[in-house]
Amino acid sequence: MFRMPLPMNVIGARIMWSGSFIEAHCQRVLKHCRLYLHTDFHSKRFYTPRRAILYVPGDDERKIRKALSLKVDCIALDCEDGVASNRKNVARSTIRHFLDKECVSQQFPEWTVRVNSVDSGMCEEDLRVILTGPQKPPTLLLPKVDCIKQLQWFADKLSVIIGDERNKIKMNLILFIESAKGIMDLPKICQKSIELAEKSCFLPVALVIGSDDLCADLGISRSDDGYEILYARQRLVLIAKAFSFQAVDMVDINYKDLPALKKHSIAGARMGFTGKQVIHPNQVRIVQDAFSPTPEKVQWATDLIAAFNEHQLKGKGAFVYKDSMIDMPLLRQAQHIIQLAKMDKHNMQQ
Repeated sequence: MFRMPLPMNVIGARIMWSGSFIEAHCQRVLKHCRLYLHTDFHSKRFYTPRRAILYVPGDDERKIRKALSLKVDCIALDCEDGVASNRKNVARSTIRHFLDKECVSQQFPEWTVRVNSVDSGMCEEDLRVILTGPQKPPTLLLPKVDCIKQLQWFADKLSVIIGDERNKIKMNLILFIESAKGIMDLPKICQKSIELAEKSCFLPVALVIGSDDLCADLGISRSDDGYEILYARQRLVLIAKAFSFQAVDMVDINYKDLPALKKHSIAGARMGFTGKQVIHPNQVRIVQDAFSPTPEKVQWATDLIAAFNEHQLKGKGAFVYKDSMIDMPLLRQAQHIIQLAKMDKHNMQQ
């Protein structure tokens, strides 16, 4: 069917409207992201690599014991999707018993607990059982975060349960975004988490995309590479980096297809994700390799940091290094690379 071409003034108007719309949208996102520049917030944070987050059912003591021997950055003892509804109490008590008997306060691996969502009606009991013992997990994972009201509820319950210890404890908090509403309201969610962190006993450190629940919410089926939710993944990475959070990519459900896992992990790392969720021990090494820096990158970071320190002694700020202008953002990238390299070396020596 033949269509008359649009006049140039109409085309120009459409382009200008589109550009204005995009600019306005970006301004709204940046407005919500400004709080991440708060220096006090950054001064309290430290970087813990989470290249692979391995889920272990909280009601399976055998699998928890096996996880003790794994060279993985982060282990998530699960009370949520990995546990049947009639086994929730078993999972809580098993995790509580494990926390009391094992030393989980050490930096590596990072032992975390994924509680049930706020709207499930089970989160409060998870927190009560898991956090009232002498040994508390250094990190909590909160799934299905859709709005700031859920964060407020979580902060309030956490303060009540922790009680008098709330001024002495600062647990890391990893937020799971698993719905269309959560993706669209993500800047508000991140900003609210930082505001609550000032007076609560948690510190937001990472965002995780829940691909399967997101696809269910959208009414679509997920392919292996997750192309259908590419925008959501890109948006999560963009906003996570704006708030200096880590961004953790989706699970590869077909855990036996290791070549595909490697391909997807490398693609995720190139997209800006800092890690990936895994559900089987055989996935760990492949994923962590994909999110680890190459020897060439490590050498670049080492030399850059040395040059930066030399210029600092001379009282200089930004400087040129190998034909590139170096400032604080690039320095932070270099420090991140060195931290990951040290982490990988630590795991190889265990």
